Amino acid sequence: MDLKFLTMLALTGGDWVIYLLMLSSVVALAVVIERGILLRREERSLAGLDAAFLRGFGEGDLPELDKIAARHPGAAARILQAGLAQARHGPAGVEDHLVAATLEEKRGLEKRLLILGTLGNNAPFVGLFGTVLGVIKAFHDLAQSGSGPEVVMQGLSEALIATAVGLFVAIPCVVSYNYFSQKAKDMLARTESLGRMLLAQVRVRHGK
Repeated sequence: MDLKFLTMLALTGGDWVIYLLMLSSVVALAVVIERGILLRREERSLAGLDAAFLRGFGEGDLPELDKIAARHPGAAARILQAGLAQARHGPAGVEDHLVAATLEEKRGLEKRLLILGTLGNNAPFVGLFGTVLGVIKAFHDLAQSGSGPEVVMQGLSEALIATAVGLFVAIPCVVSYNYFSQKAKDMLARTESLGRMLLAQVRVRHGK
């Protein structure tokens, strides 16, 4: 087996790994901003929809509920409108469409969170890989130059930067992933509660 390529890779040092991690941090920041704006907008829409729907349930007017949902566009409104569209067919159709719409909107709310999860789990290992490459290069330089341990110490200190950068990228990614995932679950749970109330309303109307 030709190890020439692996040897050349090992002697490149960990600088390119640091640049890779910095590029990943830019991607992660873009995802955090985009998801933050989206979930903030969805949360505001759900808050207004929640209050309006609870008032609408008291009146028992399903067409009015559909108008309320249309005035609060968002994932929750789309889920409830999918159920309301089937209200005339009975509770079974409403329940099935609520579930299907919830699964579809769940994909939208959790979109791109895989990027944060992947970076959060793997950035420390990528940083460690850069540190290992830096250590290899430091000892190789020592062997080539025949200098004292100062050369190795300097190389090791530079190599450890890759691990630090990996952790610097990973920790915010993990925190953001957990936060956004929980936000999405909370919104879907609140929407499911409204959907259950809608389903009960339809059952009363159909006597089931």
